[in-house]
Amino acid sequence: MSPLAQVFAVIAALIHVLFFFLESIAFSQPKVWRRFGLKSQADADVVKPMAFNQGFYNLFLALGVFVGVGLVHTGAVASGVAVVVFGCACMLMAALVLVSSNRHFLRASLVQGALPLLAIALVAF
Repeated sequence: MSPLAQVFAVIAALIHVLFFFLESIAFSQPKVWRRFGLKSQADADVVKPMAFNQGFYNLFLALGVFVGVGLVHTGAVASGVAVVVFGCACMLMAALVLVSSNRHFLRASLVQGALPLLAIALVAF
């Protein structure tokens, strides 16, 4: 696995750790829930349990990529690459689901999916 593919995968994972923080830790702050398109505290209170859960999904995807890169560096290259590609593919597919659910989320989808796509492309070619 090329160093550049690893860099893209790790940056994508770090972005997903940020998503975890926003969704699972900082979601109660108005500036955070507004960033997710919510208009009122009442709406944020309804969405908060789902955001909390989704944040952990993002954290687990990030951890998978970190573990995969770690495996690559400890000599289990094939296993590590498989784990990284799986984590990045999940991130990419989630980005596609996001934009397909609402075209207004195109920018968020690009943030979520561009780096995993680049990492996968570098592994594949």
